[in-house]
Formats: sequence, structure tokens, C-alpha cells
Amino acid sequence: MSDTPIQRTLTIVDPLSKEADSTSDIDELKHTTTIKNEGEVNDTSSSNTSILFKVIPSVDADATFAYMEEHDADVPPITPAQEKRLRRKVAWIVVTLTGVIDFLLYSDKATLSYASIFELWDDTHLTQNRYNNANTLFYVGYIIGLANLLWVQMWPIRRVMAFMCTSWTIIVFLHCTAYNYQGIYALRFFLGFVEAIAVPTLNITMNQFLTPQEKNAYAPVFYSSCIGCGVFVSLIAYGILHAHTTVHIWKLFMIIIGGMTLLATLAVYYIYPSNPTSAKFLNTNEKVWVVRRVQRESNSSIEQKRVKKYQVIEALTDPVSWLFCAFFLLQQLANNLAYQQNMLFENIGHITNLDTTIVSIASGGFASVCALIASVFMLYHKNFTAFSVVFWSLPSFAACIAMVSLPWDNSIALLAMLCLASPLFGVPWILMFSWSVTSCSGYTKRVTRNAMVMFWYCISNIISPQLWQGRDAPRFIPAWIVQIVLSFFLAPAIALVIWVILKRRNNKRLAKLQDETSSTEGYIKISGETVAVGGAQLDLTDLENERFIYPL
Repeated sequence: MSDTPIQRTLTIVDPLSKEADSTSDIDELKHTTTIKNEGEVNDTSSSNTSILFKVIPSVDADATFAYMEEHDADVPPITPAQEKRLRRKVAWIVVTLTGVIDFLLYSDKATLSYASIFELWDDTHLTQNRYNNANTLFYVGYIIGLANLLWVQMWPIRRVMAFMCTSWTIIVFLHCTAYNYQGIYALRFFLGFVEAIAVPTLNITMNQFLTPQEKNAYAPVFYSSCIGCGVFVSLIAYGILHAHTTVHIWKLFMIIIGGMTLLATLAVYYIYPSNPTSAKFLNTNEKVWVVRRVQRESNSSIEQKRVKKYQVIEALTDPVSWLFCAFFLLQQLANNLAYQQNMLFENIGHITNLDTTIVSIASGGFASVCALIASVFMLYHKNFTAFSVVFWSLPSFAACIAMVSLPWDNSIALLAMLCLASPLFGVPWILMFSWSVTSCSGYTKRVTRNAMVMFWYCISNIISPQLWQGRDAPRFIPAWIVQIVLSFFLAPAIALVIWVILKRRNNKRLAKLQDETSSTEGYIKISGETVAVGGAQLDLTDLENERFIYPL
């Protein structure tokens, strides 16, 4: 073959031009344009090869495109010292803000569990099975509420979160009005309906500000906020058990948690960002730098407000999406263990309500320390997510085996195993939840995958309370066996399968990238002109963008 440089003739077709004379043509032209390579082979023949590029109108570009067009040229490259300060600032603010909201979400989820050791059951005529039904109805509401993720796709995230937090606060306060179990059923259903979008939206927000490695590394710290809620809420419960008041303790408990959610709602109205370009805690240079570093490291879009049908279809047909769904379906069968924990403490150790709160503090504190250890490891070691999932599943696996094999009169050992089994499996859960987002690109695809995994998370949590039937008390052997086999053996194995698939995709992409020199992946049509951009601004999916390297 001749060494003569290849001449390239670029033809860009405006998807809104007259050349697109049908709906199907518009769709086709909207997604591709062709560059024809013309050259000589051995000076005697020629070849034509088509290279496909995206060409899209600006409305389909990343939401940060207009801001970057206005400010990018005026902002100098970030220095290593500046990047270090920026990384710390963003991590402190974003992880703290999202973590506090997550902390309060899990606090009000835990209220029913802690209220169960006060007078709630007597006041509302709850029984073990009715209590299980209340937890199941929470996730029925949750699964229906996932439809609200459509608003996350279409409206600014700050606005959606503010509305969610306001509704959430009102419902928590309304718990104080319940006087029968039917009222508890209704309140838990609507609480689940409102909260359904919270964790996926918090996850998306962290994805907007943190690189994939940072996000996966900080995931256990984020999770420690909901583990830590067990410690904090236990201290509140311990304190109000000493209160001398005519108000029933469980109602006082709800008022305190409701007051905390009200303060969080005010913070959301004031500082919660829709994306880096709207963050009040960043100046113009910092906003540009955040967008640059996140798009550079992830090769993925930050936000896009149009629902793209083809990305929904791609999320539904990508086998990796379904493997993540399978993990959450199996692993979360153990999730009701967190809500059963206080009653199990009382049954196993025959300890008082006051002592139960102390044991809960020790359990949550231990899990929080483990979550911090997991984060430190992930910060300094790339591509260990799947193996970390397996490692942090082992304690729960071993503890569940101990729960069905230890003598029932060995209460100290059983309490220790319960503390080991109950909160610690949340570390692999949040690692996988974070990985499910960082391992896909395209904003609509990301939101769709979020909805998929949360759907199966809800299905699992609808089933989970029903594993703890009153007839199986006090040992609940069937529930423990389900957790051993499905939650802590098969689920971690799925993480390894995902690692193998994504590793193979990466190997193929890295081999191709060695031969590429251009960073242009497509063009955005704006005001009659075309602007060459990379895949991140084009809002490409991970299967479209072969420069996207999957974090492992």
C-alpha cells in the first residue's frame, strides 16, 4: 500500500434540511454523516471506506454545550494544584450534600423499625405480618413512583428534588396522625411513591460532578450515610426513651425526623444544583473545569433534557443492564433484614428496648467504618469494583450461615453474627449501584438503566418482607437460607460476570484507539453552523462511542 496521505472530503447533512424528505430519513440523518476516504492503493487502485459520525442539532447535545461554547475559550487549562483543590472542594460539597439527603431518606425508612419497639404497634394495631405488609406497600409505592424519573429526564434536577423533598417532609409529619394499621399502610405507600426518584437522582448528581473512578470510590462513603443513620437514629431513640412527655414516644420520634427532613428541604431549595453549570458553590472557571474533567475522564454526557427513544431501546437490549438487574433482584432479598434487626435483637438476646438501641449503634458504627475502608481502597486502586463487591459480600455470607447453625441459646454469638450480616451487605449494593451508572453513557440510557435496576430492586423488596413470616419465628430459617444462596452467593457471582463482559469490550476498544489520532467524534448543528466535538458533548451511548472505556 502506498504511503500517500489519504485525502478526506467531508459532507455534512443538516438533519432538518430539505434533503431529509421523510421521518425515517430525518432520524437516519440526525444520527449519522459520512466522511469518504479517497486514496490510492499501490498507485493502481482506489478504495472507498465510510466512517460514520454523529451530526445533531444543538437541542440534542449535552446540556452544558451552550455554557461551554460561551465560556470555554476564556477559561485557561487547570493546573495540577488547582485540580487538586477543585477535586477536594467538589467531593466535600457534592458527596456531603447527597449523603445528607440519603441519610435522612434512610432515617425515615428506619422510623417504622424503631417505632416498632415503642407503642406504635399497640396504637395502630400492627402485628408481625401487618408490619411486613407495611414494608411491602412502601416498595409497591416505590415501584409505581419510578415513573417519576421521567421528570428527572425532562425538568431541571434541582426543581424535581425540591418538589420531592417537600412532599416527603409532609408525609413524614402525617405519620403522627395515624391511629390504625390501614393509615400506616397508606402513609408507607405514598412515602415510597415520593422517595422513588431520590436515590437514582442523587446518583446522577454525583455522576455529573465526579469522574467515574471518584464516584465509584466515594460510593461507600455515600452509603455510610444510610448506615450511619442507624447510629444517629439509635441515639435519638435512646434519648427519647428517657423523655417524660404526654406525647407517645413514636410520635415524638416522627416529629424529630420530620423536622430534620424540613431542614434538608430548605437546603435543597437553596443550593442543590441541576448540573455543574448551575452550581452556586462554583465560580465560572470551576464550572468549566468540572465539565472538562468529567467529560474527559468519562467520555460521557453530563445532562440531556430530551428523551431519546433509541437510547431507551439500547438500555433495554444491552445484556449488561439485565445482569445489573439480576444482581439487585437477588441481593436485595436480604434487605428486609435491616428492618427486622431490632425485633431480632430482642428475640435473640432477650434484651430491653433501651439495650436494642445500643446494639444498633454498635452494628451501624462497625458497618460505617468498613464503608470508609472500602472507599479508601477504591480511591487508590482502579478497576476493583467487582472484586470489592465479592469481598464485602463474604462477611454477610458467613454470618448468615452462622445464624442457622449456631445453637439458639448462644445469644452473644448470634447477636454478633446479626451485627455482621445486617448492615454490611449495603457496601456491595452501593458499589454495584454506582457501577451501573458509570458503566453506561448517554443520559437517557443512564436514566433508563437507573429505572430498570430500581424496578427490580423494588420487586425484591416487595418479596423480602414476606420471607419473614411469623410462623417461622424465632429462627426464621427459610429467610436465612434464601439470603445465603441468592443474596450472598449468586449475586456477587453476577458482578464477576459483568466484569468479564466489560473487560472484553475494553480490550477491543483499546486496541482500536491505539491507531486513532483525532478527538472529533461528531458535529453539533447550531445557528446554521457545525461545530466539531467529542462524544461527551454529543450525548453518545457507551455502545455508540467506542472511545468510552468501561470502569471496572
